[in-house]
Amino acid sequence: MNSAQHTKELLKKVRLIELKTRGLSEHIFSGEYHSAFKGRGMTFSEVREYSSGDEVRTIDWNVTARFGHPFVKVFEEERELSVMLVADVSASEDFGTSEQLKRELITEACATIAFSAIRNNDKVGLILFSDRVEKFIPPKKGRSHILRLIRELIEFRPEHRGTNITEALRYLNLVIKKRSIAFLISDMMDDGYADALKIANRKHDLVVLRTHDAREAELPNMGLVQFTDPENGATRWVNTGSKAIRNAYRAAALKHQQRTRDILRRSGVDHATISTREGYVRPLMNLFKRRESMR
Repeated sequence: MNSAQHTKELLKKVRLIELKTRGLSEHIFSGEYHSAFKGRGMTFSEVREYSSGDEVRTIDWNVTARFGHPFVKVFEEERELSVMLVADVSASEDFGTSEQLKRELITEACATIAFSAIRNNDKVGLILFSDRVEKFIPPKKGRSHILRLIRELIEFRPEHRGTNITEALRYLNLVIKKRSIAFLISDMMDDGYADALKIANRKHDLVVLRTHDAREAELPNMGLVQFTDPENGATRWVNTGSKAIRNAYRAAALKHQQRTRDILRRSGVDHATISTREGYVRPLMNLFKRRESMR
């Protein structure tokens, strides 16, 4: 494929993702996003005459004394925030046995969050990471900026294959000085990141979306199969016809999932699991509504 054809195909993919995710952000996620992620505080906007039901503490006594009847202060939420998408581009994300690859799932989830954010006048930035930070795009507003982020998510090819969540969060804390909403989107195929989660969650409003594919927990009976670890390249032959091996595989996968859930819970980070089979819409909606109900 020549350069012109490649560009045309890339733009087509970007447009398809925009049509799908922008519609979701406008018709499904817009209100929930606004409610789930509040601004930095309330700022004075204007005064108006007192109405039945207004709180007494909002009365502006100076204006009230001047006009002889009660006026109240009106405050508006300081809405503008920075949203950082911290997306895992390690080799394990290039896996999927259902509707899509985990990497494609990440792209769509990021796009939906990004369009929801700019509808609420928030800035959006992007960090792509493997076992090191591969790319950083500072937060900005606007449709053209979001389309650039989508292009990067579709086309970017990392130089490294491993996963280092601690390094990604350390970099986030380093480059984003003010408190932001940070979505860490990864399959969490890493160890030793518990402290990094706690530190990042103290500085930012951190949310984790863990990507998942059903075959990561269930090994089908396919006979003798050669498996390759996508991140370190190690290969081994596995007799998937053995029930004992399939059970051991499932037990190890469930243990890893439980350990990940325990780490996220102890760190106090809001989190949800998105999968290549069920998608991200319902888990994300439930996460937003859960946050809204806790406020």
